[in-house]
Amino acid sequence: MVVLQRLMYIYLSILNVLTVWVMMAQLQQGGPDEKEKTTALKDLLSRIDLDELMKKDEPPLEFPDTLEGFEYIFNEKGQLRHIKTGEPFVFNYREDLHRWNQKRYEALGEIITKYVYELLQTECHLKKVTLPVDATESEPKSFIFMSEDALTNPDKLLVLIHGNGVVRAGQWARRLIINEDLDSGTQIPYIKRAIEEGYGVIVLNPNENYIEVEKTKAQVQLSSDSSDEPAEKRERKDKIQKETKKRRDFYEKYRNPQKEKETMQMYIRMIQREAEVKNKVTAVALTDSVHNVWHQEVGKSIREWMRENCCNWVSSSEPLDTSVESMLPDCPRVSAGTERHELTSWKSFPSIFKFFSEAVEAKNSAVKPTPTRRSNRIKYEEL
Repeated sequence: MVVLQRLMYIYLSILNVLTVWVMMAQLQQGGPDEKEKTTALKDLLSRIDLDELMKKDEPPLEFPDTLEGFEYIFNEKGQLRHIKTGEPFVFNYREDLHRWNQKRYEALGEIITKYVYELLQTECHLKKVTLPVDATESEPKSFIFMSEDALTNPDKLLVLIHGNGVVRAGQWARRLIINEDLDSGTQIPYIKRAIEEGYGVIVLNPNENYIEVEKTKAQVQLSSDSSDEPAEKRERKDKIQKETKKRRDFYEKYRNPQKEKETMQMYIRMIQREAEVKNKVTAVALTDSVHNVWHQEVGKSIREWMRENCCNWVSSSEPLDTSVESMLPDCPRVSAGTERHELTSWKSFPSIFKFFSEAVEAKNSAVKPTPTRRSNRIKYEEL
């Protein structure tokens, strides 16, 4: 009954808005008096917040901060299950409230992130290291995870880097962690396998590369102040910026209706060491990477280095390791054995470690592995 009442309220509200729009269209065809009425109606319409109407009767966006609070737990197979029913996670907990369900999912995702951080330290025995290592007390900081021998291992080091989006250190895909299991959705199998094979391990956290802080009044004013551009150009630019900000604020208000203060991003220090990386890195395995050597202004030397030292396991209907043609002159592409992007890291897991082993062996023999095609599979020359 509550849902029906809410839908009727929204329907009637939208109907009223549409009525106003029709009246505006009719008045715009008239003379000066009608135009004045049109202006008044526009002002009325601007005060109608459809977002607020859609939020009518929406429960507060307040969620538990623990798995137990959500009544979920990971079972012995690493699957997320309801404590009482044993059922998998249900996204549409409230069928008529998509935004509320999405915010609930995001709140659970934040708990999953902290849970994986704990597993990196307790199960994988990695240590959490703050970056930059020489950061001042007031400087923005991030962190990574490292094995004890990460910087001292004389033989080999595995560096794990997740993709973009909401994932953080130790994760491949949040959706897999929640809907499948920890093995397919996290980097933990890679870490354990690497440690067993004598690798030092570093787990990077590139999506944690800035912090959000509230803008001061001076910063808000500064961002809105204009430069000494010509008045006409400045007004046109200001109008575009205001429209852009209005759309951005509307979207942000929809996703974070409780966020009231204006914030800014403070980025964490980063550096580039192309020559050093190329000299020290033996092999790079990419999983359905979206990089583009043209858009990212990659030079010829890097493209050549990628062709010799990298391989990209891409989503494909072909069997695992089948060669996949590419128009880009960067590195060989082979099938990950799945058409699902988020599963490519998990499905290509054994092939990637084989690729690393052959690369390490080739380096120790002072001979680089050269990609060759035998039948429709990509392999590396026997040494």
